[in-house]
Amino acid sequence: MTHHTDVRQASENDVAELVRLRTLLFENLGGDFFNPSTAGDGWRDALAAVLKEKLTQDDARILVVDGDNGLAACGIGTIERWFPGPHSRNGRIGHVIGVVTDPAYRRRGHSRAIMQGLLDWFREREAVRVDLYASREGEPLYRELGFFDHPDPALCWRP
Repeated sequence: MTHHTDVRQASENDVAELVRLRTLLFENLGGDFFNPSTAGDGWRDALAAVLKEKLTQDDARILVVDGDNGLAACGIGTIERWFPGPHSRNGRIGHVIGVVTDPAYRRRGHSRAIMQGLLDWFREREAVRVDLYASREGEPLYRELGFFDHPDPALCWRP
């Protein structure tokens, strides 16, 4: 069965559905790192506020695919300005933030279509590199799209 995926830029009307999909993402990732038991529900309101803000800014792109009753999928891209160097001539580093598809709409090409839209956006804005963290399920798609292992180990710190 062939599916056609129409990707569009998210609007303020999509914020509640974006929060729902991001909640699914964190539930699927699980564990205390991504979904700590101490998180409470306040993060959802904070997320909604940031989504509304980022919808109007040039450093973020939020793409969605419509489902029958809400969103089928979404993906967020951001660009940060780092200090230029020999490996980063303009310092523009892209980040893919949580591509997620509602379980009822998986295996229809929505994540691929969103990623292609985000990669076009990164190219238009002259990002010199795009980073992402892949779930085990998403990794094959990202590798197929040209992503590879980063030369630096991914480390983090929480104050």
